[in-house]
This record gives sequence, structure tokens and C-alpha cells, in this order.
Amino acid sequence: MPMRLLFCLLLACCGVADARGLALGRPAPALDATFADGHAWSLAGQRGKVVIVNFWATWCGPCRAEMPVLDAFYRAHRDEGLEVVGIDLDDAEDAAEAARVMSAFAYPSASIRDVRAKGYGRLWRLPLCFVVDRDGNLRRDGFEAAPVLDAAELETLVLPLLRTGSASPATR
Repeated sequence: MPMRLLFCLLLACCGVADARGLALGRPAPALDATFADGHAWSLAGQRGKVVIVNFWATWCGPCRAEMPVLDAFYRAHRDEGLEVVGIDLDDAEDAAEAARVMSAFAYPSASIRDVRAKGYGRLWRLPLCFVVDRDGNLRRDGFEAAPVLDAAELETLVLPLLRTGSASPATR
């Protein structure tokens, strides 16, 4: 009987992961956004680029500390095929503050109200960063990885993806 219980628990856990649509080394879930200027963006349209998707909010201290690191890395590597996209989870009444914060950064951000990202599950913690390789495969699951994507991880995870032009082994 204990083996049967263990098997049922294992199946339940796998079902949750599948429902979220996140699996390292597998295609990243669809993500579509419309920026404030009306520009439409989709993760599927970024094939051939390495993409960092950063969920953030103005009230999130760790988010605000992480964003300059992402911006510096983006500025240094955007010509190598790096794309960074912020998705702000602020309420509508905080849109002006979110726009003010983003004005300091070179990468774009969209409001969660203008984003379709159902395959990423319930966004229950911030910051939350996902990395997608040039082939569209998930290489960093923000739920499984350290809460903050720091300069060291950018160098060890993202830089090799940019340099090789192909996917590297999945890491957490």
C-alpha cells in the first residue's frame, strides 16, 4: 500500500508541473504582450534570441535591486541576440510609477494587464525570472531557481547560451 500511495503522490506532482506548462529543456509556454506604445510582442517571435522574462513590481525591493543588473547585462549583450522583457504586476493605479521606474532601463516592460502568460502558473512570488534559449526552450524556471537572477548566474547560464548559439543543458 505505501508504494501505491507514493505512486499517486508522484502522479499528482507531475500533473501540477504539467498544468503549469514549465519543464526545463522543453518549449517555454506562450507569452504575448502589448507594450504601452502599442507594440505587440510574443515569445514565439523571438526564436533565435535568448530571452529573459522578468516579472516584477514597483513595491518589490528585490525586484528593484535585480533590475539594474538585468539592464546592465542587456546593454552589454543585446547585440549578441539577448532580449529582456519586464512584466510589471502593479495595479492599474500604479502604472505611472511603473513607467517612471522603467524609464531608467533600456529593456521594455509591459503591464500584466496587457500580457497573456497562462502557462507560467500563478505568479506568487517576485521577482520571478525565466530564461528561454534560442530554440524557445526553457533554461531557467523562476519558480525552481534562486529568487533573484544575479550577475553570477547571468554569466554562468545566459552567457553560454549567447556564445554558443545553441541550447545548453537545462539548469535550475
